[in-house]
Amino acid sequence: MENILLFIDRLSAGVGKAFGWCIIIMTLGTSYEVFMRYVLRAPTNWAFDLSYFMYGALFMMAGAYTLSRNGHVRGDVLYRLMPPRAQAGVDLTLYILFMLPGISALLIYGIPYAEISWHIREVSIYSPTGAPVYPHKTLIPIAAFLLILQCFAEIARCIICLRDGQWPQRLQDVEEMESAIMAEAEDRRRIEKEMHVGASR
Repeated sequence: MENILLFIDRLSAGVGKAFGWCIIIMTLGTSYEVFMRYVLRAPTNWAFDLSYFMYGALFMMAGAYTLSRNGHVRGDVLYRLMPPRAQAGVDLTLYILFMLPGISALLIYGIPYAEISWHIREVSIYSPTGAPVYPHKTLIPIAAFLLILQCFAEIARCIICLRDGQWPQRLQDVEEMESAIMAEAEDRRRIEKEMHVGASR
């Protein structure tokens, strides 16, 4: 089971990191536009489309990657103080009641939405160049599918944690400073507790 969970994590990470290059493309395109507009006084008519599509693609396709790293925003003031089993219970409830139905609806309705867009070769009404949006709309059901897959992996993790009392392994990535500080504080408390137990003997 652990190998399956880590495979799903790797898939989500691979897709998320691949689409992470959208940031570079968006940055280069925006920098070029600023140079052309303010230095050469010759603005482009495609820079807005580029930034719009790159940001949208990154936002959609990095969702499963963020979920695989437990990185989505949460109000965790109380959550972080709970024991692992309680955390797993909260997460499991939220995944089943809210996330799965919402993302499933995105998949179910996203497929015909993308199909219609391809059928009419839809272009952006906000674009001076008439940029095609049907490839972009195709990402909606793909992103939903990846999120559902990762959601099932997270549900499995919750069930394992409820059974074992500790969270199963997940792939590690760049962590926020807060996570590093909390891990360091937890290590310090553990060492102090071990030293206290040793001294009392």
